[in-house]
Amino acid sequence: MATIRIRDWTKEQLEEIQDAESHSSHDSVIKSLLKDHELAQFAHATAPSDESIESESTPEEKAFDDLTVFDELTAVDNGVVFLWCPNCGKEMAHLSVENPIRIPVYEMECQRCLTHLDHHAIVGIEIGYPIEKRLVEETLQDDLKACVIDYWDRKLEQLAIEVSDDADLDHLVWQFGQYVRTFNWDWPSDVPVIGIEIGRTYRDDVTGDVLEVLECVTENRNELDSYRVRRYRNDADDPETEIMGKDSLMPLLLRRSLYVEEEEASNTDP
Repeated sequence: MATIRIRDWTKEQLEEIQDAESHSSHDSVIKSLLKDHELAQFAHATAPSDESIESESTPEEKAFDDLTVFDELTAVDNGVVFLWCPNCGKEMAHLSVENPIRIPVYEMECQRCLTHLDHHAIVGIEIGYPIEKRLVEETLQDDLKACVIDYWDRKLEQLAIEVSDDADLDHLVWQFGQYVRTFNWDWPSDVPVIGIEIGRTYRDDVTGDVLEVLECVTENRNELDSYRVRRYRNDADDPETEIMGKDSLMPLLLRRSLYVEEEEASNTDP
């Protein structure tokens, strides 16, 4: 392959951009600059409408530019995407695709951890993601987890407004909960939960109520179970015990107001 010679000053500028934006190589920096140039030309050529501005801003709301849960993938750089398992943090496959991507449903089993995943959990990694750097820093697994959790959070918020088929929504919420248990993830305290677990305590950020989950009273398939819960209200002296099923849990999960209650440090001396 032919070698292109560049001046030292230009090389230094490329290296500064590479370090600042965590690119994997000079080639990745140049591709990014070419893409910015192309977008700038397009912006001058057309004046976007309010609708197009809203649609273009959607990808920026994601936690990562080059990590995308497969369900949201619509186009990838150079038509190449690498599929990774968020459970064990290993590559599952790489695909050559045509843009725009039109694969509504995708299921696959990770050959390393044998976890069966679908398009709501598999992560697509594009060429621009600095995967070598993240592997060396041992932060790839954290990025995969943050990408998937961010997607689930935004997906439920979106579906609460758009979806009318309650049965499918019930199953999707149940599926997200199954993934969390399979992956053995501790849910971050600053993100609304997508399900509840026995022995955990949750806070409703809207009402201020605290819910202590005591036990599961049903064993449903493909939808949420019912739980016996102890509810602590702000204006009550004593807690109330109640059964919460999907009819009472789904509104809390979909309005994204239920958070893991952080445990207070014990005052008992060791």
